[in-house]
Amino acid sequence: MVVSKLGISMIEQLFPEVTSYALRYLDYSSLCQLSMTSSSMRKAANDDDLWRSLYYQEFTEETNGGIPVNGWKAHYAVTKQVMDVNYEFFSILDSRSLPRMTSFWLNSDYVKCFNGTGELFSGFDAVMQRWEFVSQFVCFDNWEIGFPLQALEVRTRILDSVAWITMIALHHIIGGPFNITNVFELHNGRWLMVHHHSSIIPTNGVENP
Repeated sequence: MVVSKLGISMIEQLFPEVTSYALRYLDYSSLCQLSMTSSSMRKAANDDDLWRSLYYQEFTEETNGGIPVNGWKAHYAVTKQVMDVNYEFFSILDSRSLPRMTSFWLNSDYVKCFNGTGELFSGFDAVMQRWEFVSQFVCFDNWEIGFPLQALEVRTRILDSVAWITMIALHHIIGGPFNITNVFELHNGRWLMVHHHSSIIPTNGVENP
């Protein structure tokens, strides 16, 4: 950051309206770093309207038209956290890692998975047993169709300790679109999956085991 002889950065010498406009071009990490440079920059980088604008740019406007209880910056941070967890789910599918999948889901009897075959698995043990079975085969049963997926129209909703994400997915081989819904609950600081629902995915004539 360029600093004048008076010890004031160039951006701090701008009119507040100009500064606010310029900060809209920064991302989450850059704004957080900028807020630690000075008291004036902390005030500018923590402006609620600024974070609302950034939220709308990167996520969804489905906020019920209200203002988040803890402000837009906190709402942006938790939304990003949930989105990152959601992308991790597809990374786990691609890796076929049973340990990662086991730690990803909430260990509870009320978790459910409705996969691409049209089958419903209820309870942690049933979901993990199914995953353990299909992870041993190179050809999945279309619940675990793997990457690369192109996710479109990703929508996130967060209410206290529950979050759900809906999306339309396109697969690089079997096409689509497929509707997917993932639901997470916050437990001890971690977002854990409690529900996964995928629209039925064609098997191209291959029988499911």
